Amino acid sequence: MVAIVTEAIDPAIQAKQLRNPAAGGYASFEGWVRNENEGREVRRLEYEAYEPLVITEGQRIIAEAGERWPIIAADFVHRSGLLELGDCAVWVGVAAKHRDEAFKAGRYIIDELKVRLPIWKKEHYVDGDSGWVNCERCAAHAHDDAAHTHHD
Repeated sequence: MVAIVTEAIDPAIQAKQLRNPAAGGYASFEGWVRNENEGREVRRLEYEAYEPLVITEGQRIIAEAGERWPIIAADFVHRSGLLELGDCAVWVGVAAKHRDEAFKAGRYIIDELKVRLPIWKKEHYVDGDSGWVNCERCAAHAHDDAAHTHHD
């Protein structure tokens, strides 16, 4: 499943949907709204997405992960609309026979969706200012952990 949702993401419900008796490993990632970015105090975030392309390209990313690692299932859900501090903005889950494949496929999926999907993030700052954010380091260093020091 690949989805854009406006309601809160419940990671427990998402994980339950991946349960499979053949899976010996499960890995997930939750991206939360934090209170600071690039030295600025953040009040909330706003996401916009072009859903048709998110769905088709998201399915392609999951298929690519399945070609690289023997996964059983993978899903991701991304929020759209206004999110408050602490809200889950994105959830990725992978079930596989072994943990290594689940971890690697999950990392691949989150890294690829961050740079390939038409999802835009607007930060609303405590000082009243706001702005659309593009993490160019994410795009330039999607697979280079040493060069990627920004955490989102």
